[in-house]
Amino acid sequence: MIGSEYQNAAQLWQEHLDAAFPAHLRGVEFEDVDMVMLDAGTAGCVYTWINNGGVLDYERRRILQRCIEDLDRVIPHISDRSGRQYYKRLHRLALLVSRSLAIN
Repeated sequence: MIGSEYQNAAQLWQEHLDAAFPAHLRGVEFEDVDMVMLDAGTAGCVYTWINNGGVLDYERRRILQRCIEDLDRVIPHISDRSGRQYYKRLHRLALLVSRSLAIN
């Protein structure tokens, strides 16, 4: 699968890989969501989807949906620009992947 969603996600994924994790969010939780674990869970699903040519198994689909819900809840709590930008990009990635799965 090489469509525009895939291309957009791959480009956004590279931007995410190039960005440093906001160090001040290590060990931080918002609404019982650990920010490092949220990053790792979401990134793991996106990485798998990209490396599988746009395919994601049921379990990772479930994890991705939970990550999207968690991102929706925690992003408003991030007060600094760099941290908010980092997690908004991660949220966009998760939504791109999720929407592409709904189409297929």
